[in-house]
Order: sequence, then structure tokens, then C-alpha cells
Amino acid sequence: MRSCTLERGYFTVTDIHEGANVPRSTAQDWINRLVEEGCVVIRERKQGRNPARYAAISAIPSSACRRIFTTVDGNQVEIYHECLSGGCAAFCGYHHAMAGGVVRDVQRDGQLLREVACIGMNDVEIGLYPAPAVGVVGVRREGDWIVQQIRCTGGPAYSLTDMMSHADGVCDVQVVRNGNLVEGKVRTRALKHVQIGIDDTDSSEGGATFALALALLQNLGTMNGVFPIGHRVAMLNPSLPEKTAGNSCSYIELAIEPSRFGKVRDRAIVFLEDEALSPEWGIAFKQGFIISPSLRTYGMRARRELITIEEAKATAAQNKVEVFGGRGIIGALAAISLSGLPHEILLRAEAEVPV
Repeated sequence: MRSCTLERGYFTVTDIHEGANVPRSTAQDWINRLVEEGCVVIRERKQGRNPARYAAISAIPSSACRRIFTTVDGNQVEIYHECLSGGCAAFCGYHHAMAGGVVRDVQRDGQLLREVACIGMNDVEIGLYPAPAVGVVGVRREGDWIVQQIRCTGGPAYSLTDMMSHADGVCDVQVVRNGNLVEGKVRTRALKHVQIGIDDTDSSEGGATFALALALLQNLGTMNGVFPIGHRVAMLNPSLPEKTAGNSCSYIELAIEPSRFGKVRDRAIVFLEDEALSPEWGIAFKQGFIISPSLRTYGMRARRELITIEEAKATAAQNKVEVFGGRGIIGALAAISLSGLPHEILLRAEAEVPV
């Protein structure tokens, strides 16, 4: 795109389709994305048989930050930062963990960085190598808003001053410079964290719970006020007589506007009723990301014992988890009870579950 712009002053979809040897739809997707990023401008719109003409104005994206949003559970906040680059997400995760501050846990899943922080203030020392280059000094709640106070230098300072305000989910960024250090306040909505566990949706003839969970995540992600977070698979008791294959379950995570929970729950139930291949499907809904010891213990038992529907319902009620469906509620609740654990534990039924 840059080459064509330098040579002729513009390029078309056909130029990229032929020059990069990619499908026209892919070329158009690239162009649309870079128009959004501010790297490409529309010189002339399509008129009749004359194609649209574009020009590349910069090779640098206006923002590497795709989404930044936050969920709240009691006095803890989970911060999500989706980046264009897995390398940038890893950089921020490493330095945030090294800085400490109010951040208590840092995990990275591809281009998504997720951190658990405590509401409050905790000073951090920021500087050049070997000191951390960026850290979260404080997190506070102001009504329906979460405000992160970030201190940084170097590349992270550029991200804070020039990129973060463009991320989906960010409402406002206020920045103050102090020599080589930059301190900023990033304001996002205080969203509700929702976990949805599902199980027993397939049959011996076909289907897979993980595939249905992914479809559910995509379906719910189209709703207004919903930020999809991700999907995880967990292995349960491999000796269960009723299992259709290896006995896995799935859970998905969403960040939603608090007023949207009822609509999200109802839509998910209808979706499962329509799409599940087994009449024994089960679904569980938990609001918040903190898992109690009793719920963790249930997840551990689900990997070693046979649990009855009555036990599952009692545990769900004790932990304010809503369950619907048939026998599958046992595994759906187990999926939620194992949430937040690393893949190495989720995917090994024999792995110890920390309580």
C-alpha cells in the first residue's frame, strides 16, 4: 500500500489483491482495518465502475491497543487489555508484574492481557532497565467508573499518551508529565464479570461442547454492552460412565453492562435449548470472578467422584450460581468452579486443584 502510494499517489483493492496475491475480500478487510486505524485514507470513493482509491499516510497504527475494559468483584478489579501484538501484551504483563503496585496477578492469553488488582493505592518505582518501565499505581471506583492510575516511561509512555485513548472501552485518559515519567488516569466502565459453564450438549452421534461454547460466545458477543473475554476447556472425571468422549466441559467469560445480565442469561438458555444435541444439556451462570473455597472443592471432586444433580444444585445455591437444564448442570458448575486456573491444570484431570 505504501509502495503504490509513493509511486502513483493512490492504490485500489485490485492493486493489493494482485500485488499481495490474496483474495479480494482479504485485501478489502486489510484496507478497512487500516482506514479505522488511521493509517490509510480514502482519496476517492467508488463511483460507478471506477473503484475506490486509497492512500497510505503512515506505517504506524494510531493505536496498538484494541480494547481496554474492567470488571469488578467486591474490592477487586480485573483489567483486560487486548493488544494488536502478543509481544506488546507480554512486555506490559512482564513490567506490570515486576512493578507490583496494586496488581496481584498477571496472565496473558495471546494478545489479551488480564490482571487482577485491588482497589487502592500502592506506590511503585518506575525507570529505565533494569527497573520496570510501567506499573499500575492505583485503582479506584467512582460510581459506575473504574480509574486506573498508571506510571510509565519510554515506550509505555507513548502508549499511554498517544494510543490508549483510542482503545474500545476507554472513556477518558488524563496525562501529566514529570520529566521522563508520565502518569495517567485511564477511565473505563465498571462492568459485571459473567462466567457461563456448559456441559452435556453433545451426543454419541456427534457434536462437541467446546464448539457450542465458542458459538455461544460469538452469539452473545454481538449484543450491545457485552465484551467477550474468552473460552476455556476443562477436563472432568475420565471414568464417568455417561461420558460421550473424554469428558470435557467448557466455560466462557463476558464483561457486560450490569443492566444486561438478565438478557444475556435468557439469550444463552434459548441458544442452548435450540443447539444442544443432548436433552441432558446443562448451563450455569456466575456473576463475578472470585471463586470460593467450597466452589473450588466442588471442581476438585468433579474430577475424582460421581456427583449427583442434587449436590450440584445445593453447591450452586450456596455460591449464588444459577443453573438450568438436566444432568449437564453437574459439569457446567464444575467448569465455573475451575475458572481462573492455568491451562496446565484445566486440561489435566489428574492435576491438583488449589483450594
